[in-house]
Amino acid sequence: MTEVVRWTGHEIKALRDALRLNQRDFASTVGVSQRMLVEWENRGKTITPRALNQRALDTMLAVAPREAQRRFAASITKQAAEESDARAEQLLRREDRHTRSPIDGKLMVPVDAGIYLAGPANKPVWLDAFLIDVYPTTNADYAQFVRATGHRAPQHWPAGSCPENLFDHPVVWVTWHDASAYAAWAGRALPTSQQWEKAARGAKGWTYPWGDAPTAAKCNVQDSDIGHTTPVTRYQSGVSPYGVFDMCGNTWEWCSTASGPRRYELKGSAFTSPFSRSAPALTNSASASMSDNDTGFRCVSDAAK
Repeated sequence: MTEVVRWTGHEIKALRDALRLNQRDFASTVGVSQRMLVEWENRGKTITPRALNQRALDTMLAVAPREAQRRFAASITKQAAEESDARAEQLLRREDRHTRSPIDGKLMVPVDAGIYLAGPANKPVWLDAFLIDVYPTTNADYAQFVRATGHRAPQHWPAGSCPENLFDHPVVWVTWHDASAYAAWAGRALPTSQQWEKAARGAKGWTYPWGDAPTAAKCNVQDSDIGHTTPVTRYQSGVSPYGVFDMCGNTWEWCSTASGPRRYELKGSAFTSPFSRSAPALTNSASASMSDNDTGFRCVSDAAK
């Protein structure tokens, strides 16, 4: 179930709509006047009800029918993904810093050389400059690779062809070996886990790509109740300090860093992961031969390329 860290008029309106209640009945259930409810909804994110009302709203969401909870989660997630985010828009306008890979055409952004705060302990680590894909490798990207090399298609493509409705979703059902083969074909590499983490958290070691606020609605995780991958461009309010998308949720991403014999690290969490597992500092790993419906990848290259 989606949890609300702080109720505002914005979330209250979404809950009322999800419950299919008119203002009078909803206000009565919360224990406030209809006039107060109207004020909450009109003022949106600028108003925060007092603690007693916050607890009442928590209870309403917790005991709501499952379908109403799903409607609420979908509404909050959609609005958060689509809302204007000045930071994201500014990063995406910096076209002078973007470049495109000559083989697969992927948009890449530089991550400058320097120290960043790594891992749960925020240990200072130096990394050389590199370029990283702005978006995860999509099914459309992977289709280019399959056509060019004859590499086997992912198991979720009917008859070996990518469905049109998944073109802009991250490719999944790829092993570490599949991801490495794509990276080699594209003239790039899988990121080390430290490169991936710096691109996600920035040099200052933010907890999440967007900052330190635990906002599950800014990514596609289990709490969002979506249950499948989403287009890689969807979460504009969740981009990292470098303007990189989907560094929380959607799919786990393979890294080049080994965690044991024939095992490699995964970063980022997925639509199947609870939000509590989504922080980029956290680690995961799997056998190189593992493939699943929630595991994909992106690539990096040297800054000089």
